[in-house]
Amino acid sequence: MKTWKLTIEYDGTRYSGWQEQANARTVSGEIRNAAMDFFNRDVEIGGAGRTDAGVHALAQVAHLKLSPRGGRPKSIPNPKEILFAINDRMPPDINILNVEEASDRFHARHDAAGRSYRYQISTRRTAFGKKYVWWVKDRLDADAMSNAASLIAGRHDFSAFSEKDPRREDLSTIVQVKSALVTVEDYMIVFNITASHFLWKMVRRLVGSLVEVGRGNVKANDFAQLIENPGSRTKLDPARVTAPPSGLFLAEVAYKKERH
Repeated sequence: MKTWKLTIEYDGTRYSGWQEQANARTVSGEIRNAAMDFFNRDVEIGGAGRTDAGVHALAQVAHLKLSPRGGRPKSIPNPKEILFAINDRMPPDINILNVEEASDRFHARHDAAGRSYRYQISTRRTAFGKKYVWWVKDRLDADAMSNAASLIAGRHDFSAFSEKDPRREDLSTIVQVKSALVTVEDYMIVFNITASHFLWKMVRRLVGSLVEVGRGNVKANDFAQLIENPGSRTKLDPARVTAPPSGLFLAEVAYKKERH
């Protein structure tokens, strides 16, 4: 069964997330429809990350596999032909950046070695980037947010910053975070995080909690307690301060070279 690795960018504003759902418009559903129209056969699409409704991607990765039903095609198009053909059939807010041949064993999610997310917080009203930021009107202490973010790196139980996902009940709440940084870029405060995997709403709840630290509503110690001991009782309730999806981007998915 022929397999390709796709790298995809998309504006998630109009979609009910990445994962296909009944009676909902999704990013993977749009890609599947375009690929099926081009290949004239069933295809399998699987993504490296199940981004939620309204979340964007700078470099989502997916595998595209041709269904064995119907026999082997008379000819197999090259990656560039697939790239152009699928993009020509796609809405303008989804774009395939790259197509490359992959091993038939390649699986976008299972083979991923790490993922990186970027969250953008705007400190002013913006005419052009409203769909891609969270505008926080309160004054934020970026240094306090940065100091709190430095506590995230390492191996921790992030159950306090996530919601149980009925689709992934087997997923461990222990996450190895390689890096977590808060930086200031002009009028934006940007949170970048790289980890082995992510839990449902984990990044948005971390961001919302960091913003509470930046507002001065909670201390960094409250944030640290929930990282070290998820069952702690503190002034911080991550579920209540979940950041909106608009500022979140799946930035990168890393793989071991020999796996695709």
